[in-house]
Amino acid sequence: MSSHVRRALTVGAAALAALGLATPAALATPDHTVKITVMASSDIHGNALNWDYFKDAEYDDSAHNDVGLAKISTLVKRIRADRGADHTLLFDSGDTLQGTPLDYYYAKVEPITESREIHPMAKAMNAIGYDAVTLGNHEFNYGLPLLATWIKQMKAPVLGANAVSATTGQPAYTPFIMKTMNVKGDKPIKVGVLGLTNPGVAIWDKANVDGKLKFLDLVETAKKWVPVIRGLGADVVMVTAHAGDSGLSSYGSDLPVENAAALVAEEVPGIDAVLFGHAHNEVPQRFVVNKATGKQVLLTEPSKWGQRLSVVDFTLTKQRGQWSVTAESSTTLNANTVPEDPAIVTLMKSQHDKTVGYVNQVIAQSKEELSAAESPYKDTAILDYIQKVQTDLVSKAIAGTPEASLPVLSIAAPFSRTAVFPAGPVSVRDMAGLYVYDNTLLGITMTGAQIKDFLEYSAKYFAQVAPGAPVDVATLTNAGGTPDYNYDQLSGVTYDIDISKPVGQRIVGLSYQGQPVAADQRFVVAINNYRQSGGGGFPHVTTAPVVYNAQVEIRQALIEYATASGTIDPATFAEANWKLVRAGVPVF
Repeated sequence: MSSHVRRALTVGAAALAALGLATPAALATPDHTVKITVMASSDIHGNALNWDYFKDAEYDDSAHNDVGLAKISTLVKRIRADRGADHTLLFDSGDTLQGTPLDYYYAKVEPITESREIHPMAKAMNAIGYDAVTLGNHEFNYGLPLLATWIKQMKAPVLGANAVSATTGQPAYTPFIMKTMNVKGDKPIKVGVLGLTNPGVAIWDKANVDGKLKFLDLVETAKKWVPVIRGLGADVVMVTAHAGDSGLSSYGSDLPVENAAALVAEEVPGIDAVLFGHAHNEVPQRFVVNKATGKQVLLTEPSKWGQRLSVVDFTLTKQRGQWSVTAESSTTLNANTVPEDPAIVTLMKSQHDKTVGYVNQVIAQSKEELSAAESPYKDTAILDYIQKVQTDLVSKAIAGTPEASLPVLSIAAPFSRTAVFPAGPVSVRDMAGLYVYDNTLLGITMTGAQIKDFLEYSAKYFAQVAPGAPVDVATLTNAGGTPDYNYDQLSGVTYDIDISKPVGQRIVGLSYQGQPVAADQRFVVAINNYRQSGGGGFPHVTTAPVVYNAQVEIRQALIEYATASGTIDPATFAEANWKLVRAGVPVF
């Protein structure tokens, strides 16, 4: 067993032995009712401050949302002042360690595993005073050693009951905590909190966790631990889950359900509330009926990036000598209604400034402006740049192997509609704005028939529009809720997508070097780890033979490629190889 898993097991065992972290007194009213408040953030994704590193400006979007832990800190301080700090608890439902250049810098440029510097997310969360945080799937992106270092730096316990050692089956992280709230002149209130992470980690970060960790079903894990927590005298039991509430999965049925938050509430008796994340939705308050008890269970999700804070109010009443929850409600607070906490801004300054300096380094000169605005429905030069870098990397890597003679194709999706390479100096920030995920590159082999299936599946992204009907780009894409990052475009072959046809019958004229692609023709395909491991549910790719996997981060490869050449000239890589048509007539 690796040392970090062994350490994590020790942490989990120690936490079970040392439950019951006291907080000051809550006040009982004369009729033996007590009110307590629980706050929850989720999916912070490296947003410490209200700053957009890709735009090098204060964060803003069309809804004028604000982001960051400095905003959350102000909201938390206000609730603590309003309700009494001794009546309140604060949790986070995961996805903290990936998402901004700030996170990237302290994972890859000056990794905390080597520098021994405190990770900015640990620094901010410690200062705010979280009671516990739950592991999200993105906590595993930078490997288990970095995660273990961050956990050591965190003052709050880091929870993940369903992440277990692959060898012993024992919890690899702290499963739950108990908090004790003293009540003046009455018995204390015990609050138990179970943390659950996402089973998709086994797919999405296979390279980091395979053979080391297993990720169990959320419902089954809750069924095991909730009675334990109740048995230890918990008056309130909450679950903090890094899982959406839809009951659906993006990766099929090979693994336990991805978005199981509501299923946990429905199927596990003894839970009062579920604080959840992962889906990036704002759910101020939702009630689900538990099938066994008929009791209503409260669910809440605070959007993403620190844009919202969930606030849950519990009323506890003393009945037959026991506290029990007699009323509960929740809402979400908007971070744009408050200023940043200056204490957090000051605390983050040096790490923030270092990150700003890093992202503004110029790495190349672009011959012309390249924009991603039309990438979801047109073949654009800026996405072709990703294809060019991926194709070159995989082609070089397979030289001298049995696959060296096969054509190399490449897959890329329009991650960002706002990405631009300006004419002139292009910075790390511009490149990171184009490729916003920390994906790594693989090469797999596929047949012509499989590639056709893959493209047909991808083309479900478009609404069906009859020949001659007006085309509105606002409603043309994202059909069936398909996100931009699940619309894959393929380079190295030519094809049309007929949007007048139903899903599954849209790919027309699939050719390689002017000849129709044969069903049994073999290709090497450059693909990112998210897609290859099952993200988005695309056909064939998870079982396709892997011929290249050197764990090269695609964004870093783009940066290094631009740095090495010093010039970005679309004449050397732009190639319009696909287009939207209706009955053979181009849409654009």
